[in-house]
Amino acid sequence: MSVHERRQRERAERERLIVTAARELAEAEGWDAVTTRRLAERVEYSQPVLYGHFANMDAIRAAVAMEGFAELADRLRAARAGADGPGRALAAVAQAYCAFAEQRPALYDVMFSQSVSLAFAVPQTPAPMRAGFDELRHVVQPVAGTQDAGLLTEVLWSALHGLVTLTRSGRLPPAAHAQRLSLLVGRFTG
Repeated sequence: MSVHERRQRERAERERLIVTAARELAEAEGWDAVTTRRLAERVEYSQPVLYGHFANMDAIRAAVAMEGFAELADRLRAARAGADGPGRALAAVAQAYCAFAEQRPALYDVMFSQSVSLAFAVPQTPAPMRAGFDELRHVVQPVAGTQDAGLLTEVLWSALHGLVTLTRSGRLPPAAHAQRLSLLVGRFTG
């Protein structure tokens, strides 16, 4: 292995360490607790080293969000693949989406609620971000009929995000979450 390859590997490992530390700190204490000072302490590197890898906190949040988009797409893909028939696939993907948000609240927040400099819904949208949306589109397409599947997918995503956000904030009682999700899926498959 050349010196250049070793340095690249070490750089990638430091970036991975920084992103992991940011995720862990955010999940434990929320995104307000994630500062470059705290991250530097956690990864045992100086703040200038962090800035050598990431321009600012937005870049760190964006890196964490990109990991989250890839994880969400994997979960949605697995849910869709494990379901039998279009209606069940839509229900499984909707449940997987909500479960991801519930199990990884800080990660979900950085993906969809925090301000990050990631390009949504444009040709430059990174592949991991498109992959999750594509998984939603895969379950909407068979039930779309004559409606625009892309717009219908946006409506499904908006509704799922609304259910997640309103339930997490206490504006909708969690006890009826399964019923709400069933009603939503029924509107798409009915």
